[in-house]
Amino acid sequence: MPSGASAAPLWRRLVVALSLSAVRSGPTPDTSFLNTRSMSRSTGRMYGMGGRGAKSLSRFGGSNIDFSSFFRPNPPLAAAPPPPPPAAAPPALPASAYRALPALTLGRRLALYGTLSKTQLSALVALTAMSGVALSPYPASVPALLATALGTALCAASANALNQLQEAPFDAQMARTRGRPLVRRALSPAHAAAFAGATGVAGPALLAAAVNPATALLGAANIALYAGAYTWAKRRTVWNTWLGGVVGGIPPLMGWAAGGGHLLAPPVLFLPPFLSAGAGTPGLALVDNALAPAALFLLLFSWQFPHFNALSHFVRDAYARGGYRMLCVLDPARNTRVALRHAVLLAGITAVLVPLSGLTTWAFALTSLAPNAVFVAAAWRWHRFGGDKNARALFHHSLWYLPVILGLMMVHKQGLEWRKWVGFGTVEDEEEDSAINESS
Repeated sequence: MPSGASAAPLWRRLVVALSLSAVRSGPTPDTSFLNTRSMSRSTGRMYGMGGRGAKSLSRFGGSNIDFSSFFRPNPPLAAAPPPPPPAAAPPALPASAYRALPALTLGRRLALYGTLSKTQLSALVALTAMSGVALSPYPASVPALLATALGTALCAASANALNQLQEAPFDAQMARTRGRPLVRRALSPAHAAAFAGATGVAGPALLAAAVNPATALLGAANIALYAGAYTWAKRRTVWNTWLGGVVGGIPPLMGWAAGGGHLLAPPVLFLPPFLSAGAGTPGLALVDNALAPAALFLLLFSWQFPHFNALSHFVRDAYARGGYRMLCVLDPARNTRVALRHAVLLAGITAVLVPLSGLTTWAFALTSLAPNAVFVAAAWRWHRFGGDKNARALFHHSLWYLPVILGLMMVHKQGLEWRKWVGFGTVEDEEEDSAINESS
């Protein structure tokens, strides 16, 4: 090894020489601007070679090294293919290919009105209102009872029609609501608005004329609450379900007011017999206290959460497609939790608050245990295990739960003696009851 400049090992020289020889090519454009000898010397210095190493490297490459392959221009881009020709327009169909809409006869018009007013839901609302009349401690005449049912149904029909008028564009996006009259243009918006206006005026007017102004005011307020606040909130907040619960709790208050009851009377407690042995049972007139309508309102309010939350769960895809802010879409775990919470509340309302208010005797607390146990168990299974199957089971239980509970309340109504009602009472019993009522 020579002294002075450091000489690179032989293997480094071979690597550089092979690298330079690999870039040789045939005749190329003018590359005289490349000083290959000086480049080879620079490369030798880069790899740690001294002067002699650089000279030997120059001998390996010489002046025949060609770097022009690194400077060749890129090939031109391929031309974009021409766009496809526009699709030919489909041939026009003859008029005979279209099916004419059937004439809007009276029967078809009534059927469309029934769909627009959601007949089954309106009937349920009317029945819950009549339960308030039936549980009132005051006697009700048949005309007042029929006027309450019809007026409440007209109010419900108006609210449902106004709701569909506002939600027609969103109903068109959901399979379960695409068949509604406004979506398929079976009725024009103006026609539906006229129907909603007519029923919205006729319902409160009938209640005011044949029942009392308080019932009419509650009916008008429920139309505004359902078609206004509730419909507006459905696409903005999950609290719309709670607003819907308030809407469902008002019809029993309408029935209570229609039966002559007062919504803000001083509360009276009807204690169990073992706690009121010396005081006796309060008179029937005292059933008209604030706790009685409050119990009816809370019963219907809480029932709607297991009912609706379970229903919304297995149609949650439709609600998501329509853009509705429901718990089943945004927070499924909370959806089941709320349903279970209100199922438990229903057990407390029926076992404690209803007999404590005087609506029923305390025997109702015992007979309501069985339906409450079944209902709470179904809500617990859905909350614990989830799934469409458990949601459908809870929904189906909710369909029989409410009429069973209301029926048991009628059976155990305070002051109602079924033995006398069917004709087995005696004159002495009637005289004793009249004396008790007069003293109270």
